[in-house]
Amino acid sequence: MTPTNQRYTTTVLLLFCACAAVAQTAAPGAPEIRATLLGTSPAVGRAGTSTLVEAGPERFLIDAGSGALERLVRAGFLMNPPSKLFITHLHSDHIVGIPDLLLAPWTGPSQRKVPFEVWGPQGTREMMRHFQAAFEFDIHVRRDIDEHISSEGIKVLARDIQEGAVYERNGVKISAFLVDHGPVKPAFGYRIDYAGHSIAFSGDTRPSDNLVKHCQGVDVLIHEVIDEQALRKLVPTEELLKAIVGHHTTPEQAGQVFDRVKPKLAVFSHVIALVDLERVPYSGRMELGEDLMVIDVGEQVRVKRPQANAPLR
Repeated sequence: MTPTNQRYTTTVLLLFCACAAVAQTAAPGAPEIRATLLGTSPAVGRAGTSTLVEAGPERFLIDAGSGALERLVRAGFLMNPPSKLFITHLHSDHIVGIPDLLLAPWTGPSQRKVPFEVWGPQGTREMMRHFQAAFEFDIHVRRDIDEHISSEGIKVLARDIQEGAVYERNGVKISAFLVDHGPVKPAFGYRIDYAGHSIAFSGDTRPSDNLVKHCQGVDVLIHEVIDEQALRKLVPTEELLKAIVGHHTTPEQAGQVFDRVKPKLAVFSHVIALVDLERVPYSGRMELGEDLMVIDVGEQVRVKRPQANAPLR
């Protein structure tokens, strides 16, 4: 093994063993659906947008922003991180964590032996082909010369999707719906249905009638938000501010969306500048998402906020 490969492997081993005492057994009366907000903001100080969803026997990610793999380790997924990823759109802050998810679980202690599966908008297949090409040397050495790691585990099954049901296995149904992210087309939200319960993700969007239509009846709606007043202090020009805000949803607009959907719980994620919930014109239950927050969806919807420096499982 070359010194470079040895250092990389050592780093991966340390990462995956950081929480080695954490158990992953399901407790009796476990929720039907669990969502763990791995990252909730493209801003400095939080991990990039990514959410782990567990529904029955299925586990998958919605988006893969920066730090997604590290947050999976913090959440307790040491040896078997999910091998399925659903992408809302191809902006870099939603996909920059993909190389980690592709390579580290394959080379590290988990030794992934099944293909990495990816669903996303047009361009997803081509993007994944380029990711594999970018790491062609590393893949070749590890698979064919040095460690002889599973050739199946580094395969990629990528799909360019359209609106509609995109995944149905083990009673879990995942539906993609188009949202309005300005010139970024197509951009999707996702709805997950399992055992009579449901959770939906807006993706990046300005107020969208199509989102409202497809989210009717969900238990939880996880929606993006941007605070124009707070962002104004961070953006250098008024022109750029208007462009950013024009592609996203303000707290006031989000309240109107929530009032039309009426979820049991509305959660803000992809938080661009902190949001004052008092400004949201909605009387239902709301939470401001934070990294490693857990949302359990069953007969009741429960929220677990992370304790500092403590694994969640």
